[in-house]
Amino acid sequence: MELFALRGKLDSKQSLILMISGAVLVILFWFALSEILSKTIITQTDFGNDKIENSIDHESDLGKDLSLKTDEELSKIGYAREKVYPLLPSPISVVKSYSELISEDDLIGNTFFSIRLNFFGYVVAIILSVIIGFILGLVPLFRGLFSKIFDSFRFIPLTAVTGIFIMWFGLGSEMKISFLAFGIMVYLIPVVVQRIDDVNEVYLQTAFTIGASYWQTIKSVFVPFTFSKLIDDIRVLTAISWTYITITEMLNKGGGIGELIWMAKRQSRIDKAFAILIVIVLIGIIQDRLFVFLDKILFPHKYVAAKNR
Repeated sequence: MELFALRGKLDSKQSLILMISGAVLVILFWFALSEILSKTIITQTDFGNDKIENSIDHESDLGKDLSLKTDEELSKIGYAREKVYPLLPSPISVVKSYSELISEDDLIGNTFFSIRLNFFGYVVAIILSVIIGFILGLVPLFRGLFSKIFDSFRFIPLTAVTGIFIMWFGLGSEMKISFLAFGIMVYLIPVVVQRIDDVNEVYLQTAFTIGASYWQTIKSVFVPFTFSKLIDDIRVLTAISWTYITITEMLNKGGGIGELIWMAKRQSRIDKAFAILIVIVLIGIIQDRLFVFLDKILFPHKYVAAKNR
C-alpha cells in the first residue's frame, strides 16, 4: 500500500525497479500496437540479381487470388508476402535501422553537429539573457521601459521568423545558432527577472545593514540566489532547444539530426524517424543528468538543505 500513498516516497531500489518495469511495459505496448497496425502486402519480384518490388492491391482480383496462396506457391510464381508498418514501426525494425543510419547517413557525425549547435546556442543565450535580465530586474528605469516588451516576445511564433533569420544570417551555422539563442532568450529573460524578484527581502536588508554597497549586494546576494535557481530553469529549457535545432536543420542540407529526420520523411522511413527521435531523447536525458551534476557541484547548499528537511 505504500506505493499508492499520496506523495509517498520511493527508495532508490524501488525507483530503479519501477523505472525498468515501466520501460519494459512501454516497449511491450509499443510492440503490440505496431503489430495491430501492421499490414501484410504482396510484392512482385523477379528471379534475377535485381529485385523489383510492386505492391499488389489486395482489393483487386489479382490481389484476392494471390492472398489465398501459400508463401511457397507465391515464391514459385515470383511473388512474396511481406509485413509493413505504415503507421507505427516495430521496435525491432527501429533497432535494425541504426546500422543503416550509422553506415549510410553518418548518424554519429550529424548528432555531434547538432550537439555543437545546441552548446553554442545555449552559451550565447545564457550570456545575453543574464546580462539583459539583471539590467531589467535590478534597474527600475529599464524595467519600466523594456520589461513588458521582452515579455511579449514569448508570443512570437518562432517557426514564422525563420525567414527573417535566413535573410539576416544566411543558411549556415551562424543562422542556426542565432535562431536557437533567440528561441531560448525569449523564455529565459523573463525567468531571470522573476528569479531576481524572488530574492528574499531579509537578505537585502541584512546586506544593507552591514554596509554593503550596491555592487557588493549584487555579488553576494542577487548573483548566488539567482543562479542557484536559474540552473533549474535552464535545465528545463534544454528540451525546447532540440525543437528549434530540428527546425533550423530542416531548412537546408547542412547536416544535423534535423536533416536526418527530413530525409527519413522523404524516404517514408518511419523506422528511421523513430530511431532518430530516440537518440534525441537519450541526449536530453544525458544533458539533464549533466545539469544535475553541475548543480550539485556549484550549489551544494541546496542539497544539504534538502537532506536536513
